[in-house]
Amino acid sequence: MSGGGAEAAVGGEVPAAGGHKKKDSLGTAGSPAHLIIKDLGEIHSRLLDHRPVIQGETRYFVKEFEEKRGLREMRVLENLKNMIHETNEHALPKCRETMHDNLNQVLQRLQTATDSVYRLQQREQERKKHAQVSLKPVLPPSRNNAAHIIS
Repeated sequence: MSGGGAEAAVGGEVPAAGGHKKKDSLGTAGSPAHLIIKDLGEIHSRLLDHRPVIQGETRYFVKEFEEKRGLREMRVLENLKNMIHETNEHALPKCRETMHDNLNQVLQRLQTATDSVYRLQQREQERKKHAQVSLKPVLPPSRNNAAHIIS
């Protein structure tokens, strides 16, 4: 609906097969009526046809959105990269060292506890052996022994 397209449609002049313009009821191409219709077509396309403006605004919005989005995503990715680098360089070695130290302490305490339990088991077994030795079945008193005790 640009000025050139409106000119041919509104003016009603269509090129003939021989290349000559066909004359319509409005007169020749230079007549005042034809110029007014041409101006009206241009005014109509500028005032009422918003497609070029909307397309331009849409292109501008998309371009700005993609640039801002791209920059924001680049900042987010850069921050993530920095966090990962800091974690790998500082936090991870510190965590490993702390874990190693604490695990060594835990292993030492576990070994101490295991030794204590082993000693307790040994003592318990020795106590049971002594109890069994001291509780050997005593022969029931015979009649001779009983008479001897009574007398």
